[in-house]
Amino acid sequence: MSKFKKDGKKNTPAVSTASLPDIVFMLLFFFMVTTVMREVDLKIKLSQPEATEIEKLEDRSLVDYVYIGEPTNTALYGTLPKIQLDDAFATVADIQDYVIEKRADRPEAVHGAIIVSLKVDEETKMGIVTDVKQELRDVQALKISYSTREKVNKKKF
Repeated sequence: MSKFKKDGKKNTPAVSTASLPDIVFMLLFFFMVTTVMREVDLKIKLSQPEATEIEKLEDRSLVDYVYIGEPTNTALYGTLPKIQLDDAFATVADIQDYVIEKRADRPEAVHGAIIVSLKVDEETKMGIVTDVKQELRDVQALKISYSTREKVNKKKF
């Protein structure tokens, strides 16, 4: 007779879940840091024109964007160029209210530094752009920029 008995029915220990909250918070922190939120969901086709002499805007928090181009859903909205302010279509008459609303969200000290950037599709006629610029002039939004993409010069070998 032996002193030690071999018992084949041993239970395995439970899995420790002590480190689970740490892992969850690490993943949460990772996705919060790496995720980039989209500013505006474009409802227009936007192929910006190319330019050679461009400058980057210094303080993007002082820039308001006006998008002008053909709607992506032409069956619903037609093929005429539309103006998009934030996430909705607008008319030329809505631009003054939009600029006044955006100014109200900012301190009065920076009102003179606010820039309205026009992101216009390269196929859009200048008539609607001129109307938008006139409305901006009427509301004293005199700093206007045109958003473009940089022209790439291809070298011939």
